[in-house]
Amino acid sequence: MNLNTPSFILYFFCILFVIIFCIHYVYDYRKLKKKKTDNFMLISYVVKKFKIDEKKIQYKKELKWMCLIDSFIISSVGTIVSFLDTYLILQLGIGFVLLFLLIYALYELYGRHLEKKIRREEK
Repeated sequence: MNLNTPSFILYFFCILFVIIFCIHYVYDYRKLKKKKTDNFMLISYVVKKFKIDEKKIQYKKELKWMCLIDSFIISSVGTIVSFLDTYLILQLGIGFVLLFLLIYALYELYGRHLEKKIRREEK
């Protein structure tokens, strides 16, 4: 079995995505039940950047999206970096660059979506 085939890489990504999503969702759902919504760092980043009223955010609905985005970022960076055949330092460098690019890009899109959604609900 060749580990560098596209099908194996896709299976690896999907399994990693599901595992990370489940763990992340359960962990954040526990925080949500304890009313610790101030610990959602990336939501607070989106709220400050797009000037969204925190009281209008429905955290239970947004928790799924937040966990999906985080799981996608972690799984894709992990999959890409683990299948690169280069030096370890180069893999780490590529991993950090990909990590920050994906975090910025996906949370920028998420923030714009959330901003439009809240503005629609206000009208």
